[in-house]
Amino acid sequence: MMNTSDARQIVDRLLREVSKSVIGYEQEVKLLFACLIAGGHALIEGYPGLAKTTLVKAFAKALGLSFSRVQFTPDLLPSDITGSLIFNPKIGDFEVRFGPIFANIVLADEVNRAPPKVQSALLEAMQEGQVTIGGKSYELPRPFMIIATQNPIELEGTYPLPEAQLDRFMIRIKLGYPSEDIELKIAEDIDLGNVNSINTVVSKEEIDTLQSLMRSVYVDRSITRYIVNLIRATRNTRDVKLGASPRAARYLVSWLGLGRCLMVGIT
Repeated sequence: MMNTSDARQIVDRLLREVSKSVIGYEQEVKLLFACLIAGGHALIEGYPGLAKTTLVKAFAKALGLSFSRVQFTPDLLPSDITGSLIFNPKIGDFEVRFGPIFANIVLADEVNRAPPKVQSALLEAMQEGQVTIGGKSYELPRPFMIIATQNPIELEGTYPLPEAQLDRFMIRIKLGYPSEDIELKIAEDIDLGNVNSINTVVSKEEIDTLQSLMRSVYVDRSITRYIVNLIRATRNTRDVKLGASPRAARYLVSWLGLGRCLMVGIT
């Protein structure tokens, strides 16, 4: 039976392995891992050149999970993400060609550069873990996590994410420039940024066990009520344009379980 000490060792192994490729993002790796265990999705914001893509690729490889990347552009179509029906002349019928959404971890790079119709293609996947192709639903692999990125600059020609989509992200991670010491190490170590040296250090079975451990954490009714009152208060203040949804309350309860079972001091 896995305990919190075992969970901490798993996190430590993950941090050491990812640091072979990217450094200075220990807390961000913890947040991404916690989000994965909770079954959520993450939005990463940061300036160009901060290794957002490398971070996600190293994270997925260290977990041994399937990974795909979609570069969002204005000419992207929903079928480019989900897949489509393709006529096969050999069998004289249509067959499904699955899109890049069929992976454990999907990187939606610069997600705000695609029009809303394409962004909405992610909604069913993020909420229900499935996509519909040709009127038929197909289950996505488990675990499943979308990690989207966007730059806070060069917003001309971009499409702000709709509130319905933002609400489906469990966390938003904002990356800043590294410290002088970290940037010096990045400049000196030519091997940084290369994910080929990353090995799988966390098994899918360990991920499944951690998810079960999180769900077993007891959260007292008084704490749950406090969370609900906090969420409801956001809907009745002039300083908040749109209050948090009931989904946010579930996220916060899950976050409590994560902090207990992972023992990583997530914030």
